[in-house]
Formats: sequence, C-alpha cells, structure tokens
Amino acid sequence: MNYTTKVVQVTNVSPSTTSEQMRTLFGFLGTIEELKLFPPDDSPMPVTSRVCFVKFQEPESVGVSQHLTNTVFVDRALIVVPFAEGLPSLMAESGPLPANRGL
Repeated sequence: MNYTTKVVQVTNVSPSTTSEQMRTLFGFLGTIEELKLFPPDDSPMPVTSRVCFVKFQEPESVGVSQHLTNTVFVDRALIVVPFAEGLPSLMAESGPLPANRGL
C-alpha cells in the first residue's frame, strides 16, 4: 500500500512511557524525523493515557509501524494509525487546538 503521510498517531500509550522509550521502539522501524508525546514528559498534570505522534523520513515506515497495533508496550496495547499531516498540524508548536464542534 502506498502512503502519502509520514506520520503515525499512537494512542493508548501508558502514562509511565517516556518519549525516549517511544523513540527506541519506533526507531527500529525507520528513521524518525520528529516525535512528540502528549502530555510531555515534564508535564505537571496527572495523566491516565498518552498520545504520541511519530514522523518518519520514509512513508513506507508508516505501513510497517501499523503492525505494532495491539502490541503491549509497558502495560497497554498500542493503537497505531496513519495521521494526515497538517490536518490539523499537531507536529507544529502552535497553541491549544480548537474544540471540535458538531460531534
């Protein structure tokens, strides 16, 4: 399958997982251009689950990384899906996202 995006969204990430652990895990699948973990490692607020966005150099790594879906990492089964770049651009350091209306 041909992917146009180079970004995957990883959900159901354990609150104790660090960005370095995610970088190590996904680094085996391709060269990582950028990785963002939300909330960040140094966040003072309590966290029950985290979300990670991984941008690879090659779009082919997106398809490979989807095979990690349902893999238990730390204490949670990860969910990995392709993420359309720029809709909205969560990779950018912009402020808070606007709330979805009409859902």
